[in-house]
Amino acid sequence: MINRRHIRIKVMQSAYALLLSENDKLDSQEKFLLESIEKLHQLYVLQYKLLIALHQKATEFFDVSQHKHIYSGDISETSSNFVKNKILLQFKNSISLANYPVNKKDTNWQNFPEIVNIIWSQILASKSFTKYLKIENPDFYADKKYIQTLYKEIIAPNEHLAELFESEVITWIDDIPFVNTWIVNNLNLMTPTGTFILDPLYKDPDDKDFALQLFRKTILNYSKYEIEIDGKTPNWDSERITKIDKLLMVMGIAEFLNFPSIPTKVTINEYIELAKDYATQKSSFFINGVLDKIVEDYNKEEKIQKVGRGLL
Repeated sequence: MINRRHIRIKVMQSAYALLLSENDKLDSQEKFLLESIEKLHQLYVLQYKLLIALHQKATEFFDVSQHKHIYSGDISETSSNFVKNKILLQFKNSISLANYPVNKKDTNWQNFPEIVNIIWSQILASKSFTKYLKIENPDFYADKKYIQTLYKEIIAPNEHLAELFESEVITWIDDIPFVNTWIVNNLNLMTPTGTFILDPLYKDPDDKDFALQLFRKTILNYSKYEIEIDGKTPNWDSERITKIDKLLMVMGIAEFLNFPSIPTKVTINEYIELAKDYATQKSSFFINGVLDKIVEDYNKEEKIQKVGRGLL
């Protein structure tokens, strides 16, 4: 499920695109924001469907091997461990995965057999695969351990996959690490008696509302909040502050003033972390200092009203 930090990333991307464009239509950019988040869920599903496609490839490979008159001596031709892998069979038999509505125009592994072939070749050549095939009658946990290794060693860092995903949906390049972590966590939770069910995109309906409200409050109040920032940086030429630095600070102010359940300390920490990934080397220190000053002044003026525990 998407978390608040990744929602902030999505809002940042959409707001930045709107600020740079000549199109000032808020509705169209809100639509792009929500579609971008929905596409993240599609990427999550596609990674599971890739595992199913690899299982199908292995099944075909093993079936052909069984009809050979002369064996090469390669254990991949005689071991059915991968074909019978209990984790992969949970994915294959998942109604949740089978019923996921993937549009025909979207990425489908039947349309990219060369990628499946490349990854299958990498699996065949890996030492971890050979070691797994040598296990006699692996139990559920041995099966799970191998799929975890496969995902971490071959699928998650795969450059061919990254290039394909980036060419299909531009925002996926930022989503890949998040989705990989999401899937690894799902794998850790799988049990022998479980049935695989896809996670929903949002943990709570409030998360979708958070995305829309943060985007709207940021864009509609951008000029006003920009003045607040300029007032806290009198020794800085406003043109020296990068657009992404300013946007992250504006988003921080939007959270201070419009989201009473999110503690100011949480907000500041979140935008410091985003600055480390998306801004300049010194941005996190600069943003921390400016937002700290703004919170201090807002508290004196009693502009900030916070209630509840707050959520990330």
